[in-house]
Amino acid sequence: MGGKLQFLPPAKRFMLMQQQQYHRNDSENLSISSSNLPAKKRKFSPESVTTLCLPAKKRVCAFPFHPFDLNEEYNPIKEEKLLDDNEQTDVADDDDDDGIVCAICNSTDGEPSDPIVLCDGCDLMVHTSCYGHPLANEIPEGDWFCSVCSTETAKSCCLCPESGGAMKSTVNDEWAHIVCSLFVPEVFFVDPEGREGIDLSKVPKRRWETKCYICKSKNGCAIDCSEPKCPLSFHVTCGLKDELCIEYTEGRRNGGVVAGFCSRHTELWKKQQQTGKFKIVPREEIDK
Repeated sequence: MGGKLQFLPPAKRFMLMQQQQYHRNDSENLSISSSNLPAKKRKFSPESVTTLCLPAKKRVCAFPFHPFDLNEEYNPIKEEKLLDDNEQTDVADDDDDDGIVCAICNSTDGEPSDPIVLCDGCDLMVHTSCYGHPLANEIPEGDWFCSVCSTETAKSCCLCPESGGAMKSTVNDEWAHIVCSLFVPEVFFVDPEGREGIDLSKVPKRRWETKCYICKSKNGCAIDCSEPKCPLSFHVTCGLKDELCIEYTEGRRNGGVVAGFCSRHTELWKKQQQTGKFKIVPREEIDK
């Protein structure tokens, strides 16, 4: 090529020599970085491209956005301490939310018209509407003691083996949890509004003799799983502790109906409820 160039005019010979030199330099410097080129002229290279090389609008933030010092050395111990402090703060917030729970409905919600009241003797927490008389009539201005603390003697529920909780006396001088009395179908209150005078006279004998599949005890009164042909039974408090589904639904004619499900059928019932095609109704309404 050098011999041919000498026969060309000087201007054309110089132009061709410049082109040869350009191509030679280009082949020798394939690794030259494109970071100095304008953004639109840069060629993509997976090995060299980082978020900081991209135009501002194309950068992706891949780290938590908080003030930081570029000159500070990385300290993993400090980073772990910050994470632990955040987790402890979240736990503390949860504890604040779950501090007050009604012992009957297991709800934390309280309203000015239906607040949660604490017993000054045992720290029992109940809604005024859940507990009934005397809180349903008016909230005492001074100290308030639940029915158990008012008697100053230890009491146990005749419907389940659980101790403590919101209990009231029965018509035959025994004691029973209010929640057990609500969910055992044959148990009634002489005063439904005040939830006073628990009447156990209609409870069939077989309930007292049935073993709870959760605590394996016959001490108390067990309710049956509402799923047809399911042989399992359980105490109300045992079922609530295991988060089983126990629901009370008002009937059209003959009062309400209680439905309770074992652990297996509780999961099935939750899935059926999500479809919106199933609901709990008294058996006489199904026959019609």
